[in-house]
Amino acid sequence: MTLIVHHLNNSRSQRILWLLEEIGAPYEIKFYDRDPVTNLAPPELIAVHPLGKSPVIEDNGRVVTESGAITEYLCERHGGGHLVPERGTDEHISHLEWLHFAEGSAMTPILLRIYTARLGEAAAPIEPRISQQLDSHFAYMESRVGENGHFIGNSLSAVDIMLSFPAEIAIMQGMAPRYPKLAAFVNACHDRPAWRRAREKGGAYYGY
Repeated sequence: MTLIVHHLNNSRSQRILWLLEEIGAPYEIKFYDRDPVTNLAPPELIAVHPLGKSPVIEDNGRVVTESGAITEYLCERHGGGHLVPERGTDEHISHLEWLHFAEGSAMTPILLRIYTARLGEAAAPIEPRISQQLDSHFAYMESRVGENGHFIGNSLSAVDIMLSFPAEIAIMQGMAPRYPKLAAFVNACHDRPAWRRAREKGGAYYGY
């Protein structure tokens, strides 16, 4: 059975397409469009998984959810361990930390900013805390980009792919002057042929 990516427009599933292009695994895309009013996923995606979120992949009938888990699964099952440091090394521990940071710590203030933006002045009491958390997390990422432009090791890793989304959010919010290494990281990601192929297949997202 073909590996299927259930791909929601303007979503983090774009990273999974990029990952698949990097490891050269064949896949099929099933497209879903957000509701133009609520910005939520359509009911058809709920039929795939009860939470109705993307990314979701299907591989030989097995549904796998959560970006970090999907990334680990694809690198192990379809990538020959490519893009993942050797298990038992310090780099692999860092890999696990960053993999969970990308969807855990980093995404919390990003999502809060997205949701509270709909509240207008009602969001004023919590806005300073959200801004502080965004700055804290982006500054942490900025401090950990290596001289070679990667978060781990000397070449692209799965962690770079996972961290590309919060890094893109920082740049889209006009923070490039404050976080030049993140800006350079994002530009380098977008220059990769595999990233461009994924964008062509999956469509532009959040301005990219």
